Amino acid sequence: MRSIMSPLDFSVEELNHLMDVADDIIANPNKYAHACDGRILATLFYEPSTRTRLSFEAAMLRLGGKTLGFHSSDSSSATKGESVADTIRVVSCFADICAMRHPKEGAPMVAMEKSEIPVINAGDGGHQHPTQTFTDLLTIRSLKGRLDNLTIGMCGDLKFGRTVHSLINALVRYENVKFVFISPEELKLPGYIREDVLNQNNIAFQEVTKLEDVLPSLDILYMTRVQRERFFNEEDYIRLKDFYVLDKKKMELAKPDMYVLHPLPRVNEISTEIDDDPRAVYFKQVRYGMFIRMALILNLLDIEV
Repeated sequence: MRSIMSPLDFSVEELNHLMDVADDIIANPNKYAHACDGRILATLFYEPSTRTRLSFEAAMLRLGGKTLGFHSSDSSSATKGESVADTIRVVSCFADICAMRHPKEGAPMVAMEKSEIPVINAGDGGHQHPTQTFTDLLTIRSLKGRLDNLTIGMCGDLKFGRTVHSLINALVRYENVKFVFISPEELKLPGYIREDVLNQNNIAFQEVTKLEDVLPSLDILYMTRVQRERFFNEEDYIRLKDFYVLDKKKMELAKPDMYVLHPLPRVNEISTEIDDDPRAVYFKQVRYGMFIRMALILNLLDIEV
């Protein structure tokens, strides 16, 4: 039995195979419509989520399976003091596979150690978000045709953004990927990622404050929101939340085939005026997320179609 805690739990070869399966699901949805008949996915979400939870549920339903679960800790026995370890033991009696989101880093790992069923980390604190990373990789590969030889800009909250940290870890395994990190001083990439991931793998990167200066050189721009829930100080959040706003004027500086990704939800960092720009692919990205989660569920349940 296998679980997924980090995007690095899959080798590059396994990840490529997962994306190939997702591509086949996109091309042949009817072939997979009953692949999970009789199977149940549990979604244990200890903090609010729209896209990730619904994406997992939609993925299982489109495979012919069923779902059960809770959407916040308030609606679970966590309010009575039940541990994650006990909750997963109970859920293992009902479901065949589980997706868990938790505000505490490492909580899904605790669940995995006690679980009788595969556990998918659907986001733990500021730590990892592997299925968002798989979504991002599938989106880039589908639109650019490759995951190597790319210059990728990451803009916004690079300090607390778990999606950014996960994606960097995954992309350094591909040839000739360069990074441009765009953030205010207070939200710069953590030192451990700079040292342990980038420098250790001899990855080319630069850190800048101004988005306009680097836009013309980018193949992908990965925008992120400044996350209110990760701040201890409301004043700092208010000061930084509108530091970057991607609008039509800035998009004029970008290549005609530079795609804009965003893990969503967005607040103010991408103006709605660029939603109709064919390079703005964040809603397409959501759809790719459902297909890669379908492929992942099949993989972890050892179902071949």
